[in-house]
Amino acid sequence: MSIDLKQLKYFLAVAEEKSFSRAAERLHISQPPLSQQIMKLESELGVKLFARTTRTFELTVAGKALMSEASELLAKMRMTIDTIRQIDRGEVGRLRVGIVGSAMWGPIPSLLEEFQSKFPRVTWTLHELGPTAQYDALRAKQIDVGFWREPRLDEDDLKNDNLRQELCFREDVCVAINEHHPLAKQDAIELIDIADEPMLTLALDKSSFPRYLIQCCVNAGFQPTIFQEASEPQTLLAMVGAGLGVTLIPETTSRIGWPGVVFLPIRSNPPSANLYITYTTQDDAPVVRAFLNILNPPARAD
Repeated sequence: MSIDLKQLKYFLAVAEEKSFSRAAERLHISQPPLSQQIMKLESELGVKLFARTTRTFELTVAGKALMSEASELLAKMRMTIDTIRQIDRGEVGRLRVGIVGSAMWGPIPSLLEEFQSKFPRVTWTLHELGPTAQYDALRAKQIDVGFWREPRLDEDDLKNDNLRQELCFREDVCVAINEHHPLAKQDAIELIDIADEPMLTLALDKSSFPRYLIQCCVNAGFQPTIFQEASEPQTLLAMVGAGLGVTLIPETTSRIGWPGVVFLPIRSNPPSANLYITYTTQDDAPVVRAFLNILNPPARAD
């Protein structure tokens, strides 16, 4: 049996109009091919769909049953086609976003708000992970995009793992210092000014970012004395507020404020806290494509 959707569409037009001529006009075709398609459909089904006389034109019992079923089938097909097109545009689906904790103090919340506003039928989830864990999750396809900071990954490593990384937000590092420290009265300081201060840092074995910051200190002319390590930026700020040391932290962190803490810009060559987005190039995921399009093009790396 070879019944196609066009035959069902033609049948419905005739059934609803109760006239071959009106149905042909509605379908923008001539009447003979329309009649041929209906006859072919009846032949395939082995039933009469219309009871025709010189005075009446009515559906048979079989025709009434087919009219109901065909209407539902075509409506479902239209919905299916519409859903497929929405999926292709990234309007339907799921997005799993990996982030480092400090990114949520910057532009990521507003980015997610805009994405949700433009794509309300996409379900998204946040996964707070360090850069190494995000990298592994991307390769294992456990997340779809990942956000983390400097240093930028090596292009060859990215290519080998079918990943791409783009700069999405530029940001510098600042110094978080206790409000009673003599340096806290200044508008800005040099990195070398904290050479003798106890350094508080994110765990050096969890991410390349704190190791990068330590190297920036070395490049500035001093080897910092690591006093304590912590897993979360909030813990570092709590220790700074207690007067236990200083820490280097992305400038957007200062937006939240912290009791007893002052955030000072670094005058010369401040370390970068640029935020990158990383995603797989192996699959052409429409939802990821839609998410990337939310990022302002001027802020994206070439």
